[in-house]
Amino acid sequence: MDPGNWSQVTEFIILGFPHLQGVQAYLFVLLLLIYVTTVLGNLLIFLVVRLDSRLHMPMYHLVSALSLLELGYTAATIPKMLSDLLREEKTISFSGCLLQIYFFHSLGAAECYLLTAMAYDRYLAICRPLHYPTLMTPALCAKIAIGCWLGGLAGPVAEISLVSRLPFCGPNRIQHIFCDFPPVLSLACTDTSINVLVDFVINSCKILATLLLIVSSYVQVIRTVLRIPSAAGRRKAFSTCASHLTVVLIFYGSVLFMYVRLRESYSLDYDRALAVLYSVLTPFLNPFIYSFRNKDIKEAVRRQFTRSGILG
Repeated sequence: MDPGNWSQVTEFIILGFPHLQGVQAYLFVLLLLIYVTTVLGNLLIFLVVRLDSRLHMPMYHLVSALSLLELGYTAATIPKMLSDLLREEKTISFSGCLLQIYFFHSLGAAECYLLTAMAYDRYLAICRPLHYPTLMTPALCAKIAIGCWLGGLAGPVAEISLVSRLPFCGPNRIQHIFCDFPPVLSLACTDTSINVLVDFVINSCKILATLLLIVSSYVQVIRTVLRIPSAAGRRKAFSTCASHLTVVLIFYGSVLFMYVRLRESYSLDYDRALAVLYSVLTPFLNPFIYSFRNKDIKEAVRRQFTRSGILG
């Protein structure tokens, strides 16, 4: 297209769920409740781990880092989604859209790395218990958490740079619930095959590589646990991995189908449903998975509430 015949789009309109226009108020209340619960639940786990000395162990340091990460991950999309549910014009500036994509993908990448680190922690604890205290030290945990954050923040820079150079001349309606690479690329006024390929390669390397490391860690864990002679010992060993495995299955199950695919066309309703799963429901479920399935965290929460006088 001749550059002189188009004007650059300065803002986008996020359509969200156009088939649910009549229940926007109900959706707002539901999403607000989910978001408040997500923030309070993850904040509670983070603070309890930091305040209770009995939880000052590598596994729980990583759990608290994941809870802090979820706070940022949900803040990248849900507040804007809540605002859009109350507005007639669901607009977002071009730069704001790119920023939302950047933080959503960078924090999502950091979560992949952190879940991988948690799998490695379980591998060391179960497969190399005698060396665990010297290998997985508090200092190493802090370095791992910082490394996951920095690695995540560096991840989408190349993709964002490529998208920022694309011409957008209309239409400007994003067929999604927030700004993301596939729906934004579909609006560009030029061939985006290079962008799609780069997006596919980066996401494949990031998601599949971390998933492979998680699977390899748990293969070793399962082999070790099956050698434990007592059934009670096997149950105890598996129970320390159950929460992490549940989060991994939910998170990776959705992002694999969403991002590891080499195509420009996509099912709108299918992608919206997946987006709700990994951007809203997974962070919402994490505090429940880790608190309800973990006796140490439940007891620590009870102790903190007792000390504060909430439980009397």
